Formats: sequence, C-alpha cells, structure tokens
Amino acid sequence: MGYVERDRLLTRCEGSIYKLVNLAAKRALEIAEGQPKLVEANAAVKPSTVALMEVASGKVQTKKSKQKE
Repeated sequence: MGYVERDRLLTRCEGSIYKLVNLAAKRALEIAEGQPKLVEANAAVKPSTVALMEVASGKVQTKKSKQKE
C-alpha cells in the first residue's frame, strides 16, 4: 500500500479538503462497483486507497467551479 501526501492531493483539488473527500468517495464507489482502475494496484488495495492514488496521479480531477461576477 502506498502513502499519498495530503498536500499533493490538495493541490489537485483546488486546495479544498471538501472537494477532495467528495471526489475520492465517488471514485471509490465506482471502483467498488467494478469500474476499471486507472493506476496500477494489486487486488489487495482498498478502493478508497486506489481512488486517492488516482487523484494524486492526476487521472481523476474535479470540475472547475464557475466564478460569480
């Protein structure tokens, strides 16, 4: 199991821990339901860890939020 630094994850989610948690949770559910993994990981790695690894590698990203004028 790999360790993913929190700072590295937050830079991928616009600095928002809320967006990071939502993105990782949604992706982990997709993986648990049978979607293919986007990073190399053996079968023993939990879907939540795989989701965080995907976010850290830049394979899964959040949508850019619209700025109000």
